[in-house]
Amino acid sequence: MKLNEIRENDGARKERLRIGRGIGSGKGKTGGRGVKGQKSRSGVSIKGFEGGQMPLHRRLPKRGFSNVPFAKDYAVVNVGSIQKAIDDGRLNAGETINAEALVAAGIVRNARDGVRLLNKGTLTAKVTVDVAGASAGAIAAVEAVGGKVTVPAVEAAEG
Repeated sequence: MKLNEIRENDGARKERLRIGRGIGSGKGKTGGRGVKGQKSRSGVSIKGFEGGQMPLHRRLPKRGFSNVPFAKDYAVVNVGSIQKAIDDGRLNAGETINAEALVAAGIVRNARDGVRLLNKGTLTAKVTVDVAGASAGAIAAVEAVGGKVTVPAVEAAEG
């Protein structure tokens, strides 16, 4: 093999198709867009349009509701990440672990509407956790090693 004999494999590079460059090119005149109309022009956006017929998204009934304005946005913390922070010396197992302590330790960036404790990973240290919410499995995991989880009482719905 010589330097002047080196070349790419067949099909390694594909040349760009130059559309709209004369009828001899095979993609001239209409440029592969058919003829006339909205779709043959640039800037077409008719995603849900059905030719004047009532679109499907308007034919179907509205259902359900969105609780977005009132939904709570909790920062999620796993039991395993608390144990890792204790092992690394970022959290003190003797003190109460709350949202402020988790933010200071760098486990949670922003407490938002509070911290919710979930049961992922293992916990070996006896800790007292004060959070806005916790799963049943997380509470069981903390209490299994002799710890305690404090969750504020949920206000009973009047009615």
